[in-house]
Amino acid sequence: MILSPSILSADFSKLGECVKKTEDAGAKWLHIDVMDGIFVPNISFGACVYKSIREQSNLFFDVHLMITEPQRYIEDFVKAGADGITIHVEATKNVKECIELIRSHNVKVGLALNPETDLEEILEYIPYVDMILVMSVHPGYGGQSYIEDVNDKIKKLREIVGEDFNIEVDGGVNISNIKKVVELGANVIVAGSAVFNGDIEKSTRALIEECDG
Repeated sequence: MILSPSILSADFSKLGECVKKTEDAGAKWLHIDVMDGIFVPNISFGACVYKSIREQSNLFFDVHLMITEPQRYIEDFVKAGADGITIHVEATKNVKECIELIRSHNVKVGLALNPETDLEEILEYIPYVDMILVMSVHPGYGGQSYIEDVNDKIKKLREIVGEDFNIEVDGGVNISNIKKVVELGANVIVAGSAVFNGDIEKSTRALIEECDG
């Protein structure tokens, strides 16, 4: 299991310090949520924010674009240090074109779908991406509860893609349900408030150990 702590829940006045604590505690990825106020109601931050910590971290920068027509900004996010870029199937009319653009920059490609979106919407793109991100909350807000209805989607997706493929789950995952989500078939877990909730290193270790222990 790969834990990808979401900096959306971190203390931005101490962002570099917070990120280092997750890395020291065993996290391998860092989830970076980018919101534009159009595809989702809220606005988060742009590439300049995570660019400022790129040289201080060896984590895999897992950039999740919750923005409309993301192809407009792919190059900016790559230059800022993204190792992987995930776009939403609902966010562009040119999904394949956007996937190819990301791939042309030699970074990993992910495709996300919202809780209400059927798996059928992304099946044709699976051969061209490295990861599918299943949203287990409605995108755009932190601190939401996990939507149990996505469980069948995760399980079915794992049956379709086989074992050697990354399935990421984002939203409402915490110490009480992370093991169940992994058992359903997810192998990359995004956690925000469950990590950045006080003792960051302790929380990070607890989530990893819950699945790997």
